[in-house]
Amino acid sequence: MVKFIQREIYNTGCTHCAQSLRINCLPVLSNVVTECDFEQKINDHKDFPMSDKKLNEDLSKVIAEMEQKCTEHPDSIMAHHHLALVYRKAGRHNDAIRELKRCLEIDEQSAEAYINLGGVYFELGKLDEALQANKMALLHAPNPAQAHTNIGLIMQQKGEQAKAIDAYTKATHHDPKLAFAWVNLASAQIIEGNFAEALIAAKKAVELEPNFPMGHNNLAVAYFYTKDFQGAKNSIAEATRLGYPVDPNFIKAVNEEA
Repeated sequence: MVKFIQREIYNTGCTHCAQSLRINCLPVLSNVVTECDFEQKINDHKDFPMSDKKLNEDLSKVIAEMEQKCTEHPDSIMAHHHLALVYRKAGRHNDAIRELKRCLEIDEQSAEAYINLGGVYFELGKLDEALQANKMALLHAPNPAQAHTNIGLIMQQKGEQAKAIDAYTKATHHDPKLAFAWVNLASAQIIEGNFAEALIAAKKAVELEPNFPMGHNNLAVAYFYTKDFQGAKNSIAEATRLGYPVDPNFIKAVNEEA
């Protein structure tokens, strides 16, 4: 049984900047959203350790500010979108869904709203709803790569690796520089036993993002299954250097083979 792979959990979509703002900064979760006037405040949460109490207090202030903006500007899709994202950060998923649906009432062609709605459904384990939201995003997104990436992840969660590979491959065709798509493609290829293809995808991911810890982890796994154990050791070392918690059992397996 193939083990040790990791994949990016959910990518919410961004037409502004691929590094603008990260929400829900868990070890394998990376969501990017559009720039907004509370960007620095949320970035502070990512860059500096805070107690849960302080974080919750700060989020409560941001929520109150954004709720006021929505009251003052009820037809502002940006205000509702940002409020939804902070609700999501605070774990208020139903409120986030409500605000994202309000965004779609204002603009039924908002690909970002559909992608973020899919992200909330994904976190709730509602995979069919998440899939439908991302399919709607495909109809309206100027660049559908992120929606295809998310569809691939949903297919992996459903255990449908061939469909996941198809979706990730489409994502890489639309945006060859989307490292998340390449690292996820590598994970699906490994699960399917397509180790040579996985190696190509993982190498592409770290070529695009040399400081992508998960990319180096998956590259190590691809090297392992293509019998390049020294390559696996080197990639483990790089993933570890970048702060990735490489599976100790995987490290042991590589050392036993090397």
